[in-house]
This record gives sequence, C-alpha cells and structure tokens, in this order.
Amino acid sequence: HGSVLTVTSYATRTSPVLRGKWILENLMGMPPPPPPPNVPALEEPEPGVAVRSMRERMEQHRANAVCASCHRLMDPAGLSMENFDAIGRWRDRADNSTPIDASGSIPGGGAFDGVTGLRQAMMARQEVFVGTMTEKLLTYALGRGLATHDGPAVRRIVRRVAGNDYQFSALVLGIVESSPFQMRR
Repeated sequence: HGSVLTVTSYATRTSPVLRGKWILENLMGMPPPPPPPNVPALEEPEPGVAVRSMRERMEQHRANAVCASCHRLMDPAGLSMENFDAIGRWRDRADNSTPIDASGSIPGGGAFDGVTGLRQAMMARQEVFVGTMTEKLLTYALGRGLATHDGPAVRRIVRRVAGNDYQFSALVLGIVESSPFQMRR
C-alpha cells in the first residue's frame, strides 16, 4: 500500500530500517527493541561522490556491533521492498542507476527476492501473520490493549481461522464471538 511505503520512508529516500521495523511489528508481531541513545544517522553521500546502493550503506551501518543486533532482523525485510521508491512508485534502478537488489529475509522465513518473495515467506508462516492480525483487530474491537488474560482467546481465534482455511470472515467472526469482545464494557 502506497501509504505504508511513504510513511516508512524519508522525504528524499527509502528506509529499509523503517520498512523492516514495520514488517516485524505489523505483520509478524515481533517489534524490535528501541534503538540505543545517540545512534548515528545513516551517512548521506557527499556532493560529487558516487552514491552507493542502499544495501551497501546499510551493510556499513551494520558494521557497528551495537547497531548490528537489531539491524540484522530489520534490514533484510525492509530491503525486500527496495523496488518501491519513497512514495511507493515501482523502480528497477536505484538513484545511482544501478539495478536494485531486493533480496531479503524474515526471521524464521529464509531468504527470498522482492515483495513477491516476502508475500510467499509470510504465507509460509500464516499462523504468525494471523496471530498478529488477530491481536491487532482484537485490540481495535475492544478499544484497549490486550492483556495476558486475552491470550487464550487469541489462540482460540487463530485455531478457528486455521480450521477455516485462513478466511478473513472466520477471523472477524472469531473476534465477535470471543469472550473478551462479548464481555467488554
């Protein structure tokens, strides 16, 4: 969706970090830890110096051991969306006219190429995706955050959705028929 691509970019360039963080949080339910204080920004190229690819720039950033622990998870997922520019337009070449390498990976999902590969990797981990979507929709339906006592209801809904071939209607019905939703104030 163009709005997600835009909000996970900066004004003048994409951000594999923001995109990867969005994927981990919103599709996989695995928010990365917050960054440590005083994290240096990604260095912008100097005028007249050849622009390196975003992948090369991120690899340089990950050379810092403090940064690498989180970026090892976020960057590969975000780089898989690199074919989309900062406002969501498709592109085959980066700003420096080099072909874009959109290979990526997600935790527990292996390596893949581009957004098609990301989609296939997410489909291979449907239960993780459906669990995250259930938590997000149930939070919205209840008008509050989830607590530990909501866990059994979430698991029941996910099992129900899996038993109905992951149909969205089964997810909505499972939420509406759940105890937290039925007993909300």
